[in-house]
Amino acid sequence: MSERLALVTGASRGFGYAAGVALGAAGYHVVAVGRTAGGLEEMADAVTAAGGATTLVPLDLTDEGGVQRMCLALHQRWGRLDLWLHAAIHAAPLSPAAHISAKDFDRAVEVNVRTAQRLIFAVSPLLRVTPGARAVYLTDARAGAKFFGTYGATKGAQTALFDSWAAETAATGPTVTGFEPRPMPTALRARFYPGEDPATLSPPAVEAERLIAELNCR
Repeated sequence: MSERLALVTGASRGFGYAAGVALGAAGYHVVAVGRTAGGLEEMADAVTAAGGATTLVPLDLTDEGGVQRMCLALHQRWGRLDLWLHAAIHAAPLSPAAHISAKDFDRAVEVNVRTAQRLIFAVSPLLRVTPGARAVYLTDARAGAKFFGTYGATKGAQTALFDSWAAETAATGPTVTGFEPRPMPTALRARFYPGEDPATLSPPAVEAERLIAELNCR
């Protein structure tokens, strides 16, 4: 059982897409999860062109039953995971803290916090059985910045979940680490900075290769 397996949640666009392609090129079988089937198929084509292999899972990660079924299918087919990269995130509208709508805040909590919790619960048994398994989540330094109350609060809560998990598994595995990409020209960032020149930003593929280097995945 020499095939290395990587689960990428939020793989249909942005950094998750680029990281899935890079992991496939590095020799992983990539289990790519995302809501946009077209984006997943494009990623699969890129991985195949690089000589890699993918399994595509079109899934809304807020679907708790769907997450459970996915992890059961992974257990039944492979019984393990070598790497989980969580790149899914919801970009809530920017707003003064005093003007945040309940609808926007609830959606951000569901996608950014509850989804992280349900995935940690469901994915951790697949990682625990694999010596040297890794889990990687994306960090973001904007928590507490003006108008980022909803995004910052929920991203901060997500980070706290992963940090606690990292401390709890330090001696037993899996190894849980954060990774902060440099600013990239993604759809998420464009919602926050619509007038920004994308030429001044780091391409997602470059940041994905930086992650691969940090993880020593080659």
